[in-house]
Amino acid sequence: MEEESFGPLLDHIMAAGHIFTAGAGRSGIAMRAFTNRLMHLGLSVSAVGEITSPHTAPGDLLLIGSGSGETESLVAMARKAKKNGVQIALVTMDDQSTLAGLADSVVVLPGVSPKVRHHGTAISSFQPMGNAFEQMCFLVYDAVVMELMEKMGETSDSMFARHADLE
Repeated sequence: MEEESFGPLLDHIMAAGHIFTAGAGRSGIAMRAFTNRLMHLGLSVSAVGEITSPHTAPGDLLLIGSGSGETESLVAMARKAKKNGVQIALVTMDDQSTLAGLADSVVVLPGVSPKVRHHGTAISSFQPMGNAFEQMCFLVYDAVVMELMEKMGETSDSMFARHADLE
């Protein structure tokens, strides 16, 4: 992993007026967990598609998790966000993907998927489909949260004060 790619991601998250998160399938589940932690940090954040998501504005951030970077619904969403002046950050395995070309910052994670080709060849794994990417997302998102905690002066206790109490 290229550690320097995390700087722009952190900067975009901290500068955003509102953060919109998106992902499809299991990558979307990992992104929703990350969305929850960003809320615990006190950031203005929502998962795209939730009824409580606000309208976008310039200065907002669309944070997408997509192993292939080619999921059609996410590409369409990114194009619309770009048109509306929203910054785009991407966590992916493919820095040559359509979404990577639209993104203002890209974090490339190691992983394998039948949808991602390296030098014209699909890389395989004993794990099915995008498992390795999805697992890496959970770890990386938690590492990003810990870095944000330090930068924002947050602690586990201050974050817990924002944890849901009606569960």
